[in-house]
Amino acid sequence: MGYVGIPLACLLAEAGHEVVGVDIIPERVKLLNQGKYPIKGEEPDLPDLLDEQVKAGRLKASTRFSECKDAQAIFVCIDTPINAKKEPQYDHIMTAIERIGENVSSGALVVIESTIAPGTMRDKILPALERKSGLKGGKSIFLAHCPERVMSGKLLRNLTTLDRILGGLDKKSTEMAVKWYEPIMEGRIHTTDMTSAEVVKTAENAYRDVQIAFANEVGLICETLGLDAFEIRRLVNSCPGRDMHIPGAGVGGHCLPKDPWLLAYGGRKAKPRLIPIARQVNDSMPVHVVELAERAIAEAGLKRGKGTCIALFGLAFLENSGDTRNSPSRVVLDRLKEKYTLIGHDPYVKDFGGVKVLSSIEATLKLADCAVFMTRHGAYMEMSLEDIARLMKHRIIIDGRNIFDGKKAKNLGIIYKGVAKG
Repeated sequence: MGYVGIPLACLLAEAGHEVVGVDIIPERVKLLNQGKYPIKGEEPDLPDLLDEQVKAGRLKASTRFSECKDAQAIFVCIDTPINAKKEPQYDHIMTAIERIGENVSSGALVVIESTIAPGTMRDKILPALERKSGLKGGKSIFLAHCPERVMSGKLLRNLTTLDRILGGLDKKSTEMAVKWYEPIMEGRIHTTDMTSAEVVKTAENAYRDVQIAFANEVGLICETLGLDAFEIRRLVNSCPGRDMHIPGAGVGGHCLPKDPWLLAYGGRKAKPRLIPIARQVNDSMPVHVVELAERAIAEAGLKRGKGTCIALFGLAFLENSGDTRNSPSRVVLDRLKEKYTLIGHDPYVKDFGGVKVLSSIEATLKLADCAVFMTRHGAYMEMSLEDIARLMKHRIIIDGRNIFDGKKAKNLGIIYKGVAKG
């Protein structure tokens, strides 16, 4: 019951079904049963829909897998992280699958919404379900993969309006799954087999990651040539068929840092080359932010040490969200915290291990010798360069998300360095 499970449960409840959301975190279950949305950040309409469905008695939460015994359909929304070797870690999802298998009833449909490496449905999930349940896939238990396509801040909109890819174990599994999804969707359902569905989801995120890596590399080139990559991007995209992405301080979140590796792992016999290189480029961008910050601090005549204070503005990976998963700000923090005094600010994040998070933008600026902007939050877009220059101890800005006008900043006496802006 997280970023995927909560909105899906709410939509199924709104469609008239009796829904139970199972989660292993008791505090989250308690909040959900009170109708309280437990995740920070702006999520249009979802908190209200959750409260409405709980009050209507159509949605409740539980820590018990025994709730699966009465279920006609079970939707699994559990992360598959990767380890240091870029290999998928199946502990969490397979534990859940085994618990489901111990409790599932004959005739039920199990749908995996989680993003997984190609081959996982066939080689791991189906055998585990059959072994634990004693039921035969396609005959007494039915299985499908319908990978989520959500993004923080757009959860309900994406679930209802975007097309979905649905891969069934067999024809009946596919037909059963379609009947559950059609009433809660405006987008189309594209049916296929399970492995194709796995490849589609991981490939679409790998595609975006490669596109971002290209934009980041052009941005780095523009920095060395004294050019503005955002203007270059505008001009490139004036050509039909071109869609250069936006360079920036790094790629974060649940999907893009992980899903390309899941695709590469599933297709490892092909020895993928481009996908790993794109990941390396994107992983290097927060490190580049650190380099810009240290260069600017030296240019200002400040010394490395705890006497120099760096403020990180934006701890979430995504604008107007409290989602800190794989945030590039973590890389910046870890590389600078031993060298300088670090403080942080984020309108949606109150705790970010390893740094003191202040609640006031003004108070944060007053303490800062160098302000590093990592997230394009709306609150930062409204900030005045004049106010920043007035409040800061030393006027140094590192702009990782093209928030400010570099020329104007320099005219105000600010040492300004922007990612992809020479």
